[in-house]
Amino acid sequence: MELYEMRQHLESIRVRLSELRSSLDIAGLEASVKALNEKTLAPDFWNDSDAAQSIMVELNGKRESVDAFQEIESAYQDLRDMLELLDEDEFMASQKELTEELETVERKLAALAKKALLSGEYDANDCYFSIHAGSGGTEAMDWAGMLQRMYERWFQTKDWKVSLTDINTEETGGIKSVQFEVKGYNAYGYCKGEKGVHRLVRISPFDSQSRRHTSFASVDVYPVLKDIGEIQIDEKDIKVDTYRSTGAGGQHVNTTDSAIRITHLPTGVVVTCQNERSQIQNRAKAMEILVSKLMQIKEEEHREKIADIQGSYKQIAWGSQIRSYVFQPYTLVKDHRTGEETGNIEKVMNGDLDPFVDAYLNWHAQQEAKGE
Repeated sequence: MELYEMRQHLESIRVRLSELRSSLDIAGLEASVKALNEKTLAPDFWNDSDAAQSIMVELNGKRESVDAFQEIESAYQDLRDMLELLDEDEFMASQKELTEELETVERKLAALAKKALLSGEYDANDCYFSIHAGSGGTEAMDWAGMLQRMYERWFQTKDWKVSLTDINTEETGGIKSVQFEVKGYNAYGYCKGEKGVHRLVRISPFDSQSRRHTSFASVDVYPVLKDIGEIQIDEKDIKVDTYRSTGAGGQHVNTTDSAIRITHLPTGVVVTCQNERSQIQNRAKAMEILVSKLMQIKEEEHREKIADIQGSYKQIAWGSQIRSYVFQPYTLVKDHRTGEETGNIEKVMNGDLDPFVDAYLNWHAQQEAKGE
């Protein structure tokens, strides 16, 4: 790279930094970090550990963005100042080191730019993440279990706190459904693109004739809403069922009817919870999930979106998939919205989902820019 080319690269970085300062609202983030930090200094801050932890997650997430921007800006300024002082010969003597520094700045800038795509109203929130087996019987329930393992491995790569709130297993293997609560800054923003039907094509291990099968499972993601005070639920509008927990757990699991299923009669929204230690705790968590769903319905103000929010797709089957995972006769994972694909299916099933998540965020931003 010639000296004039590097200066052109730096000018491009200057423009991108200016755009990021605006799109990320660095000034607003700095003010928010200051306000949140002041909250942590209150003597009673840790009296409510859940609320305190939520504030710390938000504080750390926003501080990380501010620190990353300031680090990139400082590195850019150092490079700019150095290039202004160097002549051609001096530049050539340090070309390798300067090029490496420039590449590092551009790499960090690209990583930070991804966060600018998380500008939705609820993107910064925690989320509920659920998987449901679809068409395909035992094969589909096995596929839902495979997706559970894949997403658990992806969650592990993030700085998120993940807890299992409900699971419905099948005696022959696999799962009918599973739900997680995912806590972390921008958890909903990163997870929302996974919502939809996921299609599997493989030689079925359950087919004695080793034939190729296609099966489906759906993923549903919706944000945990912080302001839920406006939703008032009348007891006559809900139906509460208790049943015996089916997942792994302590002594209370499989011995008492501690699991809770709540149906909101006016909307048909159904929520379940079984992973808390008592029926009372499960009911409280289930009501929290229900209120969050109903609040989102109210925010969106479209009754037709109720089915999307509760995750009951019209048909978890052929033609409605967002992504296909092909094991035979070739290996391919392809997202049908973005066109992102890879032949390394093993890597994807081990939780390497970031390329698909990044591609979705870019695609979604382009769709919004087009008004679609």
